[in-house]
Amino acid sequence: MDHEATQELSMRPDATAGGTTHVSAEVVEKIAVAAAKSVPGVAELGGDVARFFNSVLDRIGLDELGDARRGCSAHVTNGAAVINLVIVIDGGRPVPEVTDAVRAAVTSAVETYGLRADEINIKVDDVALGGPAVPSA
Repeated sequence: MDHEATQELSMRPDATAGGTTHVSAEVVEKIAVAAAKSVPGVAELGGDVARFFNSVLDRIGLDELGDARRGCSAHVTNGAAVINLVIVIDGGRPVPEVTDAVRAAVTSAVETYGLRADEINIKVDDVALGGPAVPSA
């Protein structure tokens, strides 16, 4: 009888394949935007132009388009991220209080994914007074 010989790979519990992992800037931007939006006092993200176009998209039923990364850019090098955010704060909220909370939330969120946040730069672009901050056309 002729049995076909099979070769088994020996597995060690601590065996790990080599290679590199790269997390794209787009992923970091999505993480940062979600974290920033969760902070009390952040009305929305994005500068005047981005908010204007988003309000147009809202009116024509494409309100989710571009929301995931709007108001954020990131640069990732060797597992470290530099993140730039543009935010609108709620009226009456102290700017340092809101921006400190945004930095803390974004840092925590990014670190949860195994990255390091080297810099989180925040531009406060507007204040929402009594309603959504949407610039007039």
